[in-house]
Amino acid sequence: MSAVSRTVSIIVGATLTGMVWTGSAWAESWLQIEAKPSLAQAEARARDWAGMFPDVAGFRMATGWYAIALGPFADDQSANDRRQVLRREGLIQRDSYISDGGNYGQQFWPVGASFGGVTPPGTPPATDLPTPPDQGTVQVQDLPQADTPAPEAQPDPQAVTQVETLAESRRREANLTRSERMDIQSALEWEGQYAGAIDGIFGAGTRSSIADWQMKNGFEPTGVLSSAQQMKLMDTVATQRAALGLQPVEEKEAGISIELPLGLVQFARYNPPFVTYAPKDGSGVQVLLISQPGDQARLRGLYDAMQTLEVVPLDGDRSLRGDSFTIEGQNAKVHSFTQATLSKGLIKGFTLVWPVGDDARMSRVLEAMKSSFRPVGTTTLDSTLGQPMSVSRAALMAGIEKRAPVFARSGFYIDAQGHVLTAGAGLSECGRVTVDDHPADLSVDATDAGFAVLTPRDQLSPKQVAKFRPDEPQAGSQIAVAGFSYPEALPAPVLNFGTLTALKGLGGETGQARLEAQTRKGDVGGPVLDGSGAVVGMLLPVPGDDSRVLPKGLTVALQAGAMTPDLAAKGFAPEASGLAIPRAPEELQKLARGMVVQVTCWK
Repeated sequence: MSAVSRTVSIIVGATLTGMVWTGSAWAESWLQIEAKPSLAQAEARARDWAGMFPDVAGFRMATGWYAIALGPFADDQSANDRRQVLRREGLIQRDSYISDGGNYGQQFWPVGASFGGVTPPGTPPATDLPTPPDQGTVQVQDLPQADTPAPEAQPDPQAVTQVETLAESRRREANLTRSERMDIQSALEWEGQYAGAIDGIFGAGTRSSIADWQMKNGFEPTGVLSSAQQMKLMDTVATQRAALGLQPVEEKEAGISIELPLGLVQFARYNPPFVTYAPKDGSGVQVLLISQPGDQARLRGLYDAMQTLEVVPLDGDRSLRGDSFTIEGQNAKVHSFTQATLSKGLIKGFTLVWPVGDDARMSRVLEAMKSSFRPVGTTTLDSTLGQPMSVSRAALMAGIEKRAPVFARSGFYIDAQGHVLTAGAGLSECGRVTVDDHPADLSVDATDAGFAVLTPRDQLSPKQVAKFRPDEPQAGSQIAVAGFSYPEALPAPVLNFGTLTALKGLGGETGQARLEAQTRKGDVGGPVLDGSGAVVGMLLPVPGDDSRVLPKGLTVALQAGAMTPDLAAKGFAPEASGLAIPRAPEELQKLARGMVVQVTCWK
């Protein structure tokens, strides 16, 4: 059969016809999915991609390479939305990035297409590109019959791979401005490859960082970026920063300037001393900006208070200096980092909280927040700022509630080294124990005997140390129980006066004593004092026996004489009291404040 000759008119790249040249760059955005060094390779890959996506386009770049891209898109956001979908489905490489097309020259795919029929200014001649037929028309001649196999396409022998040489890269780098060099160092820092100064000086550290980045991304580690590599580096970082939404924020009410990931968090409320940024779109990320007036004492108080918040897990490094602190926390659900600094009577800082498993991305956010954080002005967050009263307390504190202890009780110093005697029941089951908010270890667990000794990890200097009465008190004598009866309402111990009614326990136990005094759970572990201030016992928890209801005001203490031998055997020798000279209630209260501490058990 004879061959057939005909002409076919087709519309090429319909999505490209609306593109407009602005004079410096194309107005659309592109999703670049691949680049090849030669035209033959690029055409083959574009053909493969075109079988999957209808909007594949190919361009020669100024570097001599050939870009394969999807688009055009109306803006970067639309291009990035498409990128996220295709990446999730595993259809494109993870290093695909958004381009404005400013580096794109003559179009080679689809065949016969171009940038709206206009060649961008400054486009280098593409000597290795075949000359297309008249626009919009493809001549198809001598089409073979169906039973005649088509000849296999051969690569164009004239297609020459144009790769930027190292010498060309060096010359191009020499013409970079200091600002452009600093941008490269910042991008390398973002990628985790550079930890030096951002000064625009390409010394040994910068060269090594460039080589490491090149190796990581499959390039020859020359230590000098080619123009294509520089573009890839900058575009990758720009795309990642755009996804996080990192933007400078000046919080005028708090007097803080900082970069925040506004793609992950959004302003929620003022809750002095915090400005709260809540998770956005289920990101699980939170930010607290900290701003309050204060001195070293208030800085220490803030340091202690932050560790009671749910968003600050108990495990992690802590550091407290005279004018600053940092707290790192982590558990099975979240990680967090807090920093605060005292300067000129102002305490300012921030907390970043993120879910477990997002460390790689959030480490970049944390470094950006650290490097950009700056106190502004001489004001702090107004303590009267906040949400309207119609907002519930639960909603106001959502995400930054205080961590609730398992229980809180009292204890008292038994030596100048800061060792604390308290009731032993339940302490061995605590995940963490604190003495006045200082972490402590369970040094002596004599639960069977009824007591325990705690050793604070920080060196504490007691104002008062307990002195034990060496002889047995008399039944019917007046006593006072010193303890934290109201730990949430009162920050200091109080005295509850009463009577020592018997020198035996509720079941006749020797070594115990019955008391008639109005005590509460927070008083357990506190000292029982005689009129001179000498310790005659330690308050015990009431036995949990539902079958026995005790008379109101009746409670039990462990006698001092019953504890002294065991304490001495374990290396603690309580000091004996001297003459039993009665003290006024005010003096007893002052003694208790210097000696009694709050013991808290945490999960």
